[in-house]
Amino acid sequence: MLRSLFSGISGLKGHQQMMDVVSNNIANVNTAGFKTSNVVFEDTLSQLLRAAGASTATSGGLDPTQIGLGVKLAAVQQNFAQGSTQITNKSTDLMINGDGFFVLDDGGEQVYSRAGAFTLDTDGYLVNPNGMYVQGYQAVDGAITAYGQLSRLQLQAGLSIPGSPTSTISLGGNLDPKGTGELQVTATVYDQGGAAYAVPIILTPNGDGSYGVQAKDPADNTADLGTAGTVAFDAAGRYDAGASTAPTLNINGVDMTIDLSLFTGFAGLSSPTPKRVDGYAAGTLNEFQIGTDGIITGIFSNGQKQALGQLALATFNNVSGLEKQGDSVYRDTANSGIPQIGIPGAGGHGLVTGGALEMSNVDLAAEFTNMIIAQRGFQANSKVITTSDEILQELVNIKR
Repeated sequence: MLRSLFSGISGLKGHQQMMDVVSNNIANVNTAGFKTSNVVFEDTLSQLLRAAGASTATSGGLDPTQIGLGVKLAAVQQNFAQGSTQITNKSTDLMINGDGFFVLDDGGEQVYSRAGAFTLDTDGYLVNPNGMYVQGYQAVDGAITAYGQLSRLQLQAGLSIPGSPTSTISLGGNLDPKGTGELQVTATVYDQGGAAYAVPIILTPNGDGSYGVQAKDPADNTADLGTAGTVAFDAAGRYDAGASTAPTLNINGVDMTIDLSLFTGFAGLSSPTPKRVDGYAAGTLNEFQIGTDGIITGIFSNGQKQALGQLALATFNNVSGLEKQGDSVYRDTANSGIPQIGIPGAGGHGLVTGGALEMSNVDLAAEFTNMIIAQRGFQANSKVITTSDEILQELVNIKR
């Protein structure tokens, strides 16, 4: 009779633990990056009443006779299925589509998380709500080269990039070969320090269908700047490279070439215009974007874009072997395998979506069903204890 009592007690304990797991899942239904857990039961030891016996010449074999001694919790397994997407439009909110974990620095210890609700601290470092630093590869002058050595990702407000000098000014449009008047085009160019100059470029018809091209000093529109050139066309009005010469100019020691190959010489209206001028002024960081490959691209006030860094992701051979540490982070264990660090989209790592969060993968309908199962299982085992107690009472009442 005592066996049934203790079996019932083990059932109560097991279903209470199941209820604990279900309640934790429901409590975290709105926790970003949370992964639901499921309980796995197994039976405990069984008492052997009769051992198995082999058949003989006069009798058949005997099966073992055993009575089970209850149930126990075998495991609490995590379900790492993808959670739903919540759009936040916050540039520092990140979501992983596929496998992988964000790599975080928690006071020198490397931990991992699926929760991407990040923000910037006072020094511009990307951190999670508990101040853990997001790890990745910091760019130097727009280039990411230090793959393999993780570092904190810093996005400093007011970050500036130097200007770049102009090397080529491309002009284009149409020039009427029968034109008679001078034409002027103004191109904005940059010197070594990123200072801008509005350079007037004069196009003068030569009377033979070609045009002379001469840059003028921005400070004195009548003074020539650099060497003159010529743009000529063939009979079909196409640019004639053999008969044309490229003009040049020099501003503060910077040599610049004027490209005339985009001109056409068709009869009609003349419409010269700057097509492309390289170089740019110095700029400061206005905003940043994070691509699916985890590259953080800064957008500067001068219109330039430059890589600031790249996120790192970690995958594991056995994600179920990770240990929950709290604060929505995991720690690797002996059974999870070592972290395989890489970049999003490569080597089995998922992609990153900016401005979104991965929500919990808790299925409320399933959890409420599990709650009912746990409740009924608890009730059934409590009934076993009550019934066993009644039988014991009847035994006691035999002797009055």
